[in-house]
Amino acid sequence: MKLRIGSRDSALAVVQSRLVMDALQAAHPDLELELVTMKTTGDKILDRTLDKVGGKGLFVKELDVALREGRVDLTVHSCKDLPMETPADLPIAAFLAREDPRDVLVLPEGALAWDVKLPVGSASPRRRVQLRERFPELAVQPVRGNIQTRLRKLESGDYGGLILAAAGILRLGLEHRIHRYFDPEELLPAAGQGILAVQCREDMDRSILECLRDREAEVCALAERAFVGALGGGCSTPTAAYAVLDGGVITVTGLYVDENEQIRRGAVTGPPADGAALAEELAIKLKEGKGWQER
Repeated sequence: MKLRIGSRDSALAVVQSRLVMDALQAAHPDLELELVTMKTTGDKILDRTLDKVGGKGLFVKELDVALREGRVDLTVHSCKDLPMETPADLPIAAFLAREDPRDVLVLPEGALAWDVKLPVGSASPRRRVQLRERFPELAVQPVRGNIQTRLRKLESGDYGGLILAAAGILRLGLEHRIHRYFDPEELLPAAGQGILAVQCREDMDRSILECLRDREAEVCALAERAFVGALGGGCSTPTAAYAVLDGGVITVTGLYVDENEQIRRGAVTGPPADGAALAEELAIKLKEGKGWQER
């Protein structure tokens, strides 16, 4: 049996797809696997932030088309890059075990201290509002592109640092570039951050993909995505969600920014099976201004 794995062509996307392929090969040694890479619209438009050009869907458009047309059999994504509404004909078949979900600060090569007089680079509205709250003196400027492109821009001297996802840095073997980690209490991660998601066609026999599924990551990802989905998908306003399973209980922490740029946070706990429903309830309460904490 042969499976073609669709992936963006960035170094990180390829590494992530190889992780999926390695897991499939280990569980099914007779599988023939082929990696098919392509550049998405989101990879091509680098002069504007995603909220100005169509949102996260720009990172999956070409991959979805390839999947529907049968040119690939599976596609691999960073879960945080997936739109919150999943097409019925292209279900998410597996969520893989979560890598470190935190955000990190990366400094220019050789720098020993964070120069806060220079802007920090981040194209994420979620990071921008939280950074400005925690570091009011800090200027935040957009920076687009894959990790290598952003690192090259960092070395230009225009930025004092970059805020990136730890998962990508670690998967690329660039952990030596991490100056500091931000705990979720400091910068709440994006929904699904650190989790890989695999999509397939609806008519595919998904039993072969059971080896990829991590139940804890799945429960947390679905809860986090439900929180953002209840707020309209996070396209027009910054959102963040982070779920943790501990002792048979799920805790979902969410962040919503209202039209006045007031940051609202809240958390809910309950049985893991109710994670998505609890997350939706939390999102609605925060949007309505109920049960949130001001820091």
